[in-house]
Amino acid sequence: MKKIGTILILLMVVASIVTTWSIFSPITNFSGAQQSFTVDQSIVKKGAVIKYLNENGMIKNGLGLWILSKVIPNWEVVRPGKYQLKQGQTAWQIARMLKNGRVAEVKLVINKLRTKEDFAQLIGNQFSTDSTTVMQFITSNDSLQPFGVDTSTFYAIIIQDTYQFYWDTPFKQILTKLKSYQEKFWDHIDRRNKLQSKHLTDIEAYTLASIVDEETNVVSDKYKIASVYINRLAKDMPLQACPTIKYALKDFTITRIYEKYLSSPSPYNTYRKKGLPPGPICTPLPATIDIVLNAPNTNYLYFVAKSDFSGMHHFSPTYEEHNKYAIEYQKALDIYMAKKNQTP
Repeated sequence: MKKIGTILILLMVVASIVTTWSIFSPITNFSGAQQSFTVDQSIVKKGAVIKYLNENGMIKNGLGLWILSKVIPNWEVVRPGKYQLKQGQTAWQIARMLKNGRVAEVKLVINKLRTKEDFAQLIGNQFSTDSTTVMQFITSNDSLQPFGVDTSTFYAIIIQDTYQFYWDTPFKQILTKLKSYQEKFWDHIDRRNKLQSKHLTDIEAYTLASIVDEETNVVSDKYKIASVYINRLAKDMPLQACPTIKYALKDFTITRIYEKYLSSPSPYNTYRKKGLPPGPICTPLPATIDIVLNAPNTNYLYFVAKSDFSGMHHFSPTYEEHNKYAIEYQKALDIYMAKKNQTP
């Protein structure tokens, strides 16, 4: 009898050691610092989640999680969402994360976007809201009205930056946060006063910045290009901005604007339509928005790329001077394209 008691004690000790080891030793099983997985309605039961992690090789074994699922009270289902496992996590840490529904934070990184489809795809890839739902929302003036924009000016509420959300954040809440950040952006460092001095609204300045951003990456030239467009607006001249033609045609691979492209009836054709286009043609850099607000006073009305293909531009106050530089550039471009076409 004494021997049986000793065996039982030993078994209890072994069971205790195994249980403790299963619960408090690392069980993650993947390379890299972290790995994400999504809990949807098909696997909200805690047992189904543990099985999913096991079968997909994300944990070494599910014993510790299974034990905890039996002893932790008030834990029947797991909150749907995107979760993040970290290298070296224990069953205890994972169980607490799942029980408390601590879904992973999503870093929404917004760089340059051009079309509404670009934005819808970005949201659909990172959040529970699918891209089709996003497109339906941002192509509806009624949906966008509370945010102070319409389907043409929608991008004006988006400032390039990195934003933190949860995977299951509702889309309206995402837009609300973006709008709040946009308002703070415009209320910072006297931007409102600069808008008044340039006789622009925030949406107009944003739209102009989107054109400047598509014209060049050379910062020094951005200031002068912005001044050209501001001067053209003041004189009621067409902007004649090549990037708006690419946007009108929805072809961003175009490297040379031919006469045939200029007949497009699109309201974004700034060769035919005076003034700014109906809305932004991309999400510009915040720095470029500030460049527009701080554009120097010049007498420039024209600019053209330099014939050395340095990415820099010639700026001119008269068409005669501009045309001289334009001819130089066209000749250089013709020679370059001829050589390129001869290359096997």
